[in-house]
Amino acid sequence: MKLIVGLGNPGEKYINTRHNIGFQLLDYICKKRNLLFEKEKFNAKYLFTHVDGERVLLIKPLSYMNLSGEVVKKYVDYFKLLPEDILIIQDDLDMDFGKIKIVVNSRSGGHNGIKNIEDNLHTKAYVRLKIGISKDSKYDIKDYVLGKFSENELIELNNIYEYLSNIIEDFCLISVERLMNKYNTKRK
Repeated sequence: MKLIVGLGNPGEKYINTRHNIGFQLLDYICKKRNLLFEKEKFNAKYLFTHVDGERVLLIKPLSYMNLSGEVVKKYVDYFKLLPEDILIIQDDLDMDFGKIKIVVNSRSGGHNGIKNIEDNLHTKAYVRLKIGISKDSKYDIKDYVLGKFSENELIELNNIYEYLSNIIEDFCLISVERLMNKYNTKRK
């Protein structure tokens, strides 16, 4: 079984904010596959699906970003998951908008959601899909990540979600090494 975690903050006021790109990608995948996050457990919305026979659990923690690790830990313990079977989808301030990178055993880069996951799982050995949101030095970091995407940014994101959904599917089917070799190159 694979666990896919989209990071974000719950509630209407956080829709289309930069910090919620993990939620947004999972919502795109659900729309594409005709799935709904109808159930809640361990303070997260969740659903099960399959990718070529592999059982996949998608979750959106409802604990707010900085406490995401508490939720992830409950699912990991309950389903007895190994770190390599976990994919965390996160925003990244230090990468250009729309750029992606898949990492394992990597530092949090100051991302509080990732720090909390590391603290709760006591490992960095899970897989992360980092999606660049850029950085604007005119704004305080908190205000920037909780700010809304512009209309142009939303259009561009919608154009790359299909590519990102392919990464999610491949995570369920191929080794982490092959996944990184395939996608950690410049996207055309």
